[in-house]
Amino acid sequence: MLRSFWAAGRRAAPVPTLAVCVAVGVVGGAVLVGRPPGIGAAVVGMLVCAAAVPVVVRRRRFGDLALLVLGAALLAVVAVRTAGWVVALCVVAACWVAVVATASARTAPSAVLAPVTAALGAVRAVPWVRHGAGAALGGRRHEAVTVLRSAAITVGLLVVFGALFASADRVFASLVPQVHVDRLPGQVLVGALVTLGAVTAAHLAIAPPVWSRARLPQAPAARRVEWLVPIVALDALVVTFVAVQAVALLGDPERALPSGVTYAEYARQGFAQLVVATALTLVVVGVAARRAPRTDARDRLVVRVALGVLCVATLGVVASALRRLDLYVDVFGLTRLRLLVAVAELVMGAVLVLVLVAGARGSGRWFPRAAVWVVASAVLGLAIANPDAVIVRHNLETQTSSTIDLLYLQGLSDDAAPVIDRLEEPMRSCLLYRRGEQADDDPLSWAWGRQLARDLVPTVPTPSWCPTPGEVW
Repeated sequence: MLRSFWAAGRRAAPVPTLAVCVAVGVVGGAVLVGRPPGIGAAVVGMLVCAAAVPVVVRRRRFGDLALLVLGAALLAVVAVRTAGWVVALCVVAACWVAVVATASARTAPSAVLAPVTAALGAVRAVPWVRHGAGAALGGRRHEAVTVLRSAAITVGLLVVFGALFASADRVFASLVPQVHVDRLPGQVLVGALVTLGAVTAAHLAIAPPVWSRARLPQAPAARRVEWLVPIVALDALVVTFVAVQAVALLGDPERALPSGVTYAEYARQGFAQLVVATALTLVVVGVAARRAPRTDARDRLVVRVALGVLCVATLGVVASALRRLDLYVDVFGLTRLRLLVAVAELVMGAVLVLVLVAGARGSGRWFPRAAVWVVASAVLGLAIANPDAVIVRHNLETQTSSTIDLLYLQGLSDDAAPVIDRLEEPMRSCLLYRRGEQADDDPLSWAWGRQLARDLVPTVPTPSWCPTPGEVW
């Protein structure tokens, strides 16, 4: 398997592909260094993915093309949101989706191991580029080296003497393009990395790894009793827990909760454990499905019922965890971490639903791609919802004035500015003061959230009061 993968690196890269990748790297080095993330960074990310699009279209891999479009939508968030955690989450999800699409990953192991595929693909792409460049130059390698050496000397002389003359005369300096020599090393490094990313995407699309479609070998089936007893026991335990939760969280709190325990304390004590339990259930279902006996129709029916009950009961655990979080947020407020964990729990619930559908249909070949879509769409939906603005709106609407943490709200990104602008003084000026300062006239660093905050700056007076650490509103 690995031998055939590395063998693809001994081929020669097409010259047009090399030219496109180098051009993308040059643009990336010029755009990404020395300016905040914005529309320029989003365009560079899309160009890296675009290097693989011609191959995907030519081979009619429309499912992979749809995933690349989803990755482009995730990258577009960089030009819309300014919250660093949201942008980072979308970029990571976009890279993951792009590798799954370019490598044409079809199985769960290949989708999970997409970062490993990307790393190996980058190593494999280096000889592919070298052979392509060698084939393009042919017997003209000496002439190419001479041209490159001459161009490097020319650029060096122009930069040095241009800087001297520009510092000596302001009129001449106004005619010379601004060159930030201190950025040059970073631009070269970033440009090389962007070029490598584009080359890797193009090569993975041309020669997908063999393991993209490889499935785990069928595990030996366990005996019915050996398999069924632990699953039925776990079913009973989960169903009992969900029944207790239904009484505790939906019934009369005076009877359900232990003496002296508030709803918030009750929610805080078990939320993390329920999230872990949900994740472990997915693992248990995956392992149990591989070892389940399927010799006849009766075995298949038993497998569907036992695992179906476990999945449905675990959906109750998901509901319980979200209910606990809701109770906790009502008292202590919404934060980025709590919102992110809630989205993760919802994603695991959606994956459980996909497992139920796969079990009902008796086939799960489509499941890995569907799970990728669920996760990536959840990240995109989170970005579209504007989480920092959601946090401000929720905390100001549900909490009392004595519990609002204004210092935390001040630390949120410029994305929250439109919601803050609707507040009364002095809270409005306190939370809007000094926002939008990173916005400038550079069109490549433009971001919608940053621009909205900048437009509000002229209307924000110097706040008459703002909280200090330990002080509340």
